[in-house]
Amino acid sequence: MRISDTEVKKILSGSDPLVQEIEEISLDGARNGRDKELIDQVVANVAAMPDRDEVVAELKARIEAGQYNPTGDEIADAMIRRAIADRVR
Repeated sequence: MRISDTEVKKILSGSDPLVQEIEEISLDGARNGRDKELIDQVVANVAAMPDRDEVVAELKARIEAGQYNPTGDEIADAMIRRAIADRVR
């Protein structure tokens, strides 16, 4: 899954409402209606993401066609965004 610059900025600023709601869910395991709605929203968002196999197949086709030529800056940027996203988990 790609992490966009916008997503990284939202995560770092703490302004993303979904991130804030997830952080507010209590750790005691209690589930109320609000938590269920949030969980349902997260599940729907994840389900709407392209499958990893689709993304890999698309990239593989672009590489084989010679149409995928990321710059060093793009690769470094993706590595940094991935590290931030992994750390947020």
